[in-house]
Amino acid sequence: MGLLIAQLRQAQINSYRSDLEYRIQLISTTKLDLSAQINDLVGLGSDLDPDSPEMKALEKKKERLYQAEKALDQQLQRYQNQLQMIDAEEQSVKQQIQSSIQRSFAA
Repeated sequence: MGLLIAQLRQAQINSYRSDLEYRIQLISTTKLDLSAQINDLVGLGSDLDPDSPEMKALEKKKERLYQAEKALDQQLQRYQNQLQMIDAEEQSVKQQIQSSIQRSFAA
């Protein structure tokens, strides 16, 4: 019975890992898009007077994009930490499966 439970847990871990990897990929893509938008804003602002209302609006937008990027970095770090925990749990489950197999055939 322990072998079946361990195999079910391993399948659940694999599913969770896939979900985390997908989320990490989405965040990475979003960060690339944000970086491109920030670079575009920097390019637009290079021709403007630093005290102009347009430049101040660009600076505000750029700051919001930096904040969004920072939030994505934090979320990415959380997902990467969860992925590391999943790796550790997967190793534990693999050991349980191996132990169950050895006990089953040792009898």
